[in-house]
Amino acid sequence: MNAGRETGAGSRANGAASADHPDTIFINGKFITADESFRIANAVAVRGGRFLAVGDEADIAALAGPSTTVVDLQGRTVLPGLIDTHVHVERAGLLKYTVQLNDVSTVEQALSRISSYAAKLPKGQWLRGGQWHPLAQLAEKRLLTREELDRVAPDNPVCLPIGHFTMANSAALALAGISKDTPDPDGGIIHRDPATGEPNGTLEEAAEDLIHDLLPEWSDDQRDEQLKYAMQYFNEYGLTSAISAAVDPATLRAHHRVRRNGQATMRISAMYAPTGGLSPTMSLEEWELFFSRIGAASDFGDDWLSYSGVKLQIDGGMTLRTAAMRDGYPDDPDYKGTIVIEAARFNALVATANRYGWRVGVHAVGDAAVDTVLDAYELADAEKSIKGRRFIVIHGSLIRRDQMERARALDVRVDAQTSFLWDKAAAVARFLGKANADRAFPMRTMIDVMGLDAVAQGTDYPINLANPFVNMYVMVTRKDKNGDVYGAGERITREEAIRLYTSAASRYSFSEAKTGSIEPGKYADMAVISDDILTVPEEAIKDIKAVQTIIEGRTVYARAN
Repeated sequence: MNAGRETGAGSRANGAASADHPDTIFINGKFITADESFRIANAVAVRGGRFLAVGDEADIAALAGPSTTVVDLQGRTVLPGLIDTHVHVERAGLLKYTVQLNDVSTVEQALSRISSYAAKLPKGQWLRGGQWHPLAQLAEKRLLTREELDRVAPDNPVCLPIGHFTMANSAALALAGISKDTPDPDGGIIHRDPATGEPNGTLEEAAEDLIHDLLPEWSDDQRDEQLKYAMQYFNEYGLTSAISAAVDPATLRAHHRVRRNGQATMRISAMYAPTGGLSPTMSLEEWELFFSRIGAASDFGDDWLSYSGVKLQIDGGMTLRTAAMRDGYPDDPDYKGTIVIEAARFNALVATANRYGWRVGVHAVGDAAVDTVLDAYELADAEKSIKGRRFIVIHGSLIRRDQMERARALDVRVDAQTSFLWDKAAAVARFLGKANADRAFPMRTMIDVMGLDAVAQGTDYPINLANPFVNMYVMVTRKDKNGDVYGAGERITREEAIRLYTSAASRYSFSEAKTGSIEPGKYADMAVISDDILTVPEEAIKDIKAVQTIIEGRTVYARAN
């Protein structure tokens, strides 16, 4: 793809300097700048990892010096480097270390895959699962039972997390000391056989830690290799930056090592989970002591690795029937979902973090959960203003207009993941009714009420596909993978979908002056894509691929022809 050539100096290009020549010029492209005017350029010049000039090919080509590399993009469309504002980065690094079940469609297929994987493990070694969603995937629409897991993995303890729930076999329960007499931990549930009271193998929220705390720690070398693999995995989708959604101390140390060794291929801003969980296992006194002594606050770090804030959690999820709702669930009006933390404790956690300069982001899916978060933010704001600091409602899946107005008044942002609707909309409709599925992730309303810069988009990988173009397709069409439409009135434009992954997304980590658009002075982060996202038929948006991913002018991924 590269072709070097020499051209003369001098230019009328936007932002050009007449002295130093660019390191690289990219020509013959369609550059969607995602700047304020959303203009289209056909060439850019890069020097020192930043855009030197953006404009017409003739003007940009005139900047080249004797050592300038000229790259002919052969008419390809180019986006600013894409930013996922909610992704569990390190989980992609586990693809080689866990049994993968995200493509099975029946209980029998799942059990067969687990059995084959267990046969390769030494007796007694933990069998760990990658992220999947049996309630949405499997024809049977259910979780696996302890007895089924015992049958296919009789010689290994099994830990299969699915996001807010973990399935375990008898060997794992025994190692954790979980029996009929074990009480539910605070913020968690040990699911039991209704007839016998015996644990059935499913652990919810804080109860998951009873198993997860037993898993052997990965070595430093393993963690580092997992992170490098994960970054490369996301680079293949045109992603150059991410908000890593819940980073524990060990993972943050691994990020530091990878960054220090010059091996990072993605900018990471971490939502920190000091105890590893989203409902921290600290007393309020310990929580205050932690923040008083850490000596850092939100956005501490550099342009490759930083803190974005601290992450907490209020409720469960739509697709797990645990989202906290104002109204009861359609099949059980008295059931309103799961709140995983007592309000007074939650308010104190938020207030303490705010007091020490930490921004807070809270997992809140149901509308009742969003109420709880906004209540806490208002209390914190009364003590120390949060305005201008971009506190976050994470997910905001079923946020209502009155809550959007409250969030706007507090200068709170919402970072959503419409990608849930791609393969889980039917599960949402099954648990919460079609009307609630239609209003899930109401991006049209959020943009209209809050403004586009106060919202952004991610995927919550590995719960959903990492593919940003599938996510953009769902935002634009509101179609799931079967072609069924959910909430047609919440469709947004292609330009808005692009901005939610670029210029709006960069604001999450206060990086809008450095990334998120193709403009002189900003980092030369770009995604060269297979098709023109502005003109292809709507149905083709989901099929777009990243051809080349570039960070600071350096190619970190190139698709093989």
